[in-house]
Amino acid sequence: MLVNSNLYKKSSKSQKIRCEICANYCKIAEGHFGVCRQHKNVNGELFDESYGIVSSLSPDPIEKKPLHNFMPHTFTYSIGGFGCNMTCLHCQNYTISQEYDKNSRSIKINPKTIVDNAIRYGCKSIAWTYNEPTIHLPFNKETSLLAQKNNLKVIYVSNGYFSQQSINEILGFVDAFNIDLKSMSKDFYKKVCGADLDVVLDNLRRIHIEGKHLEITNLILNDYNDSVEEISQLCDFVVDELSADVPLHFSRAFPYYKMNDISPTNPEILYKAKEIALNKGIKNVYLGNI
Repeated sequence: MLVNSNLYKKSSKSQKIRCEICANYCKIAEGHFGVCRQHKNVNGELFDESYGIVSSLSPDPIEKKPLHNFMPHTFTYSIGGFGCNMTCLHCQNYTISQEYDKNSRSIKINPKTIVDNAIRYGCKSIAWTYNEPTIHLPFNKETSLLAQKNNLKVIYVSNGYFSQQSINEILGFVDAFNIDLKSMSKDFYKKVCGADLDVVLDNLRRIHIEGKHLEITNLILNDYNDSVEEISQLCDFVVDELSADVPLHFSRAFPYYKMNDISPTNPEILYKAKEIALNKGIKNVYLGNI
């Protein structure tokens, strides 16, 4: 599938093209892919090689996303793909985001079938989840617009690493977001996730300003982002730059992928995080994976 020309730029000096779908802004040589391994330079044009290819389809309680304050007690039709625009060492879904065999595990599906499935299962929304949805922007945009025509809401469960170009499009068809704010440390984002914290914070501000429903998840790892100081800093960001009305989810991490040496997050840290958040004035605080 050829990507819309406003989401990439051609170079006048080389055969490389600059993908502008996410904040990596990959410069892709002819015949090669970007970081996400889904977008390819073919004869100087950007192609989405994963259009209509998904890894998983499932009706889920909306609280599983997690969204606790958006259409509670309803089901959402969850769609997952392959790949990611971050390289998190602790990825909890690494078998579809980082290390995967798309040829043997993929499901080919079209937007109408997804919408029909959601309606048949009695879902009130569709959710782009399990892996980073931004990297499948052409497919999830077409599907989402069709879903909305059929009175289904659209959910993005995302790391928030949007480009300026893509967030402009995404805000046009997404009704609710859960954004994974992994840490308030730039060093953590750079070394553990291969990304830039400031981009995520800017996109959170933009989502809030645009009036979209927003919930935030913070996956806490022992000895990495579990200090009282960092948890307090994250809560201060929510209260001071977003709103105390934004629900905050603290979630327990387990040893996965390239962080098999860590231990499962101490539940006492999550209870402490919830106490901090409530004391900061955040109105809705939830704990996950405990």
